[in-house]
Amino acid sequence: MATLSDIGVAAGINLLSAFVFLLAFAILRLQPFNDRVYFPKWYLKGLRSSPSRSGTFVKKFVNLDFRSYLRFLNWMPEALKMPELELIDHAGLDSAVYLRIYLIGLKIFVPITFLAWAVLVPVNYTNKTLELQLKNVTSSDIDKLSISNVPDGSDRFWTHIVMAYAFTFWTCYVLLKEYEKVANMRLQFLVSEKRRPDQFTVLVRNVPPDSDESVSETVEHFFLVNHPDTYLTHQVVCNANKLAKLVKKRKSKQNWLDYYQLKYSRNNAKRPIMKTGFLGLWGEKVDAIDHHVTEIEKLSNEIAEERERVLKDPKSIMPAAFVSFKSRWGAAVCAQTQQSRNPTLWLTDWAPEPRDVYWQNLSIPYVSIAVRRLIMAVAFFFLTFFFMIPIASVQALATIEGLEKAAPFLKALIEIPFIKSVIQGFLPGIVLKLFLIFLPTILMIMSKFEGFTSISSLERRSATRYYLFNLVNVFLGSVIAGSALDQLNTFIKQSANEIPKTIGVAVPMRATFFITYIMVDGWAGIAAEILMLKPLIIYHLKNTFLVKTEKDREEAMDPGSLSFNVGEPRIQLYFLLGMVYATVTPVLLPFILVFFGLAYVVFRHQIINVYNQEYESAAAFWPDVHGRIIIALLVSHVALIGLLSTKHLAQAAPLLITLAVVTIWFYRFCKARYEPAFVRYPLQEAVMKDTLERARDSNFNLKPYLQNAYIHPVFKEEDDDEEEEVVKLENESVLVRTKRQSRRNTPVPSKMSGASSQSLPEAVPEHSVP
Repeated sequence: MATLSDIGVAAGINLLSAFVFLLAFAILRLQPFNDRVYFPKWYLKGLRSSPSRSGTFVKKFVNLDFRSYLRFLNWMPEALKMPELELIDHAGLDSAVYLRIYLIGLKIFVPITFLAWAVLVPVNYTNKTLELQLKNVTSSDIDKLSISNVPDGSDRFWTHIVMAYAFTFWTCYVLLKEYEKVANMRLQFLVSEKRRPDQFTVLVRNVPPDSDESVSETVEHFFLVNHPDTYLTHQVVCNANKLAKLVKKRKSKQNWLDYYQLKYSRNNAKRPIMKTGFLGLWGEKVDAIDHHVTEIEKLSNEIAEERERVLKDPKSIMPAAFVSFKSRWGAAVCAQTQQSRNPTLWLTDWAPEPRDVYWQNLSIPYVSIAVRRLIMAVAFFFLTFFFMIPIASVQALATIEGLEKAAPFLKALIEIPFIKSVIQGFLPGIVLKLFLIFLPTILMIMSKFEGFTSISSLERRSATRYYLFNLVNVFLGSVIAGSALDQLNTFIKQSANEIPKTIGVAVPMRATFFITYIMVDGWAGIAAEILMLKPLIIYHLKNTFLVKTEKDREEAMDPGSLSFNVGEPRIQLYFLLGMVYATVTPVLLPFILVFFGLAYVVFRHQIINVYNQEYESAAAFWPDVHGRIIIALLVSHVALIGLLSTKHLAQAAPLLITLAVVTIWFYRFCKARYEPAFVRYPLQEAVMKDTLERARDSNFNLKPYLQNAYIHPVFKEEDDDEEEEVVKLENESVLVRTKRQSRRNTPVPSKMSGASSQSLPEAVPEHSVP
C-alpha cells in the first residue's frame, strides 16, 4: 500500500517529467526548422511563413538568440490571451466548447476542494479508527485522511452527507449555467455563421426501390410532389469505395515515383533499384522509376474502368441521396418531419457538412445497420468483460508483493526505499495507461462498422463506449478487483460477517492508485501532448526524403485535430474520480485540479497554433458531456450509500436516495429545456437567417453552390471534364416526360411514399440519364 512518502516521490517524478516535457517543447519550438510542426495552423491559413535566418549555416536551423530562451514559458500567457469570440472565429465552436469542459472542471472542483479540505479532512483525520479497530486491514497515511478513518455509527458521517448535498447542488448549478451558455453559443453561431451547404441539405436514406425509375428519378419526383416550393436539387449516393482505394493506391505510387525521380536527379550516375516483394525486403530487383511508372499506368486504367462502372451501373447507386432546398427553412422542415406514412421509408436527417461526411459508410444499406449495431453491442460487452481480467491480473503484478512473487531475484533491489516508492507510486498507473493505448483505435473500428455517416457521429459513439469502458474497467474494475486483491488474506482469515465492513473500508483506499494514475496520465501525459514528439519525427523524415513542393510540405505538417473520441472520455474519468472521492478521500482533489489547469492551458495553445479541425458540428457533443457528469454524480451517490451502509448508518440512505432522485430530475429538466437546441433547428431562426441573407445578397444563385457540394471526393480529385460529367449525370435538370404516367393526375397513394400524390404537370423536371 502506497504511503504519503511514496505518493510524494511519485508526484516529484511526474512533476519532473512534466517539466522536462514542457522545457523540451519550449526549446524545440524556438528552432526555425521546427516552426511548421509547432505552428502549422497559421501556415495552413497563410498567415505565417518560414522564418528566414541570414548568416551562418547553423543559424538556419538553430536559434542562437539566448534571450529568447529566458522567456521559455511565455507560450502559457500567450495561449490565454485570445478572447473566446476570436477563438471561435479562429478555430470553430467545437474547439471553443471543448475547452469549456476543462473550465467546468475548474469551476466545479476549485470550491469543492477548498470546502472538502476545510471541513472533511479535519473530520476524517481526527480519528484513530484505522489504528485501533481494523489492524488487520492494510492501510496507509493517506487513508487516515479518508472517510475510512471515521468510526462506525459516528455522528461525524452527517458532515459527509451535508457535504454531498453541497457538492451536488454546486455541480448542478454550474452545469445549468454552462448548458444555457453553450446552447446560446450554438444558436448564435448558427445565426452568425456564413452560408454552408449543410444548412440547406438533408440526408435521405432508405429510398424505396421502383422498377420503373432510377433512384435519382425517384428522389426528385418524391420531393417535387411533397416539397414543391422548397426543393432545389439533389445528389444520389454512389458506392465508390473501391474507386477511392484505387485512387489512394495510385497517389501512394506517385509519391514513391516522385521520391525515386528526385533521388535520381541528385545522382545521375546510377538508376535507383528496388525489390518488388513485401515492403521491398525481397523479390525481383527492378528499376524503381520504370516499375512505378508502369504501376501508375496500370492503376490509371483500372481507375478509369471502375469510374465508368460506378457512373453507369445501377447497382452502384445506393438508396440514399443528399437533397438540397432553396432555404434553410425548407431544409429544417424536411429534416425534422416524417416524410412517409411508413416511418421506415424516406428517413431524413440533417446532412453533415461536406468535411464531416464519412463516405465509406454511405454505401452500407440502411436495413443492415440495425444488425451491425447489435453485433457491435455484443462485441463491446465481451470486450469490456474480458478486458477486466488482464487489467486485474496486471495490477496485481504491479505491486511490491506481486513483483516479488513473480521475480524473487529482484527482491533485494525492490526493497530499496527509493525504488520501492517509485514502484508503489508510479508503476500501477503507467501499466494501466499502457493497457489502454490501443483501445481508442479498436472502438473507432467498431463505430465505423456500425455504419455512422459522419466523422463527428463516429467520434461521439466511440467516446461513449470509451467512457463506459473507463467506468466499468478503469474505475469499478480497479476499485473492486484491486481492493479484493489487496485484502485477500484478510478475507480468508476473518469471519463472514466482517467482510462487508472490510470492503467498505477498502474501497476508498484505492484512492492511492487513482492518484498515481492521475499523475501519470493527467500530468506527464498532458505535458507530453504539447511536445508532439511523434509528429515532430514524422515531419522531419518526410521533409528530408519526400518534400519537393510547398504542397508536399503542407501535407508533411499534418497538424491533426482534436481527438474527441479520446480526449473527452479521459476528461470524464477525472470528473468521475473527483465526484466519487470528494466526500470519500478529499486528498485526491488537488491532483485533479492540477490536471484541469494544465490541460486547459496546453489544449488552448494546441487549438490556437496546431490543431486543424476536420469538421464543425456546432458543439453537438455537449449533451453527452452534460449527461456523463450527471452519471458521475449518481455514481458518487451510490458509492456513498454503499459505504455508509457498512458504517452502520443505514438511516442516512433515504437522504442520499433523495439526492440521487433530485439529480435525475435535474438531468431531465436540462434535457427537456436545452437539448432541443442541439438536435433541432428552430424554424424561427431559419426564417430569420434566410430573410437576412436574401436582403444582403439577393442575386446569389444557390443551385450551383449546392449541386456540387456533396459529390464524392474521389470524383473531385479527377480532372474538371470528368467532374462535369458526374454533375450532368445526377444534377442537371431538364424538362422530360415522366416515365411513371400514373404520376400526372392520380390522387391514389404512391407505392414509393404511401402518400397521396399531387397532380403534376404534363412534363416535370427530371434528371437526365444517358
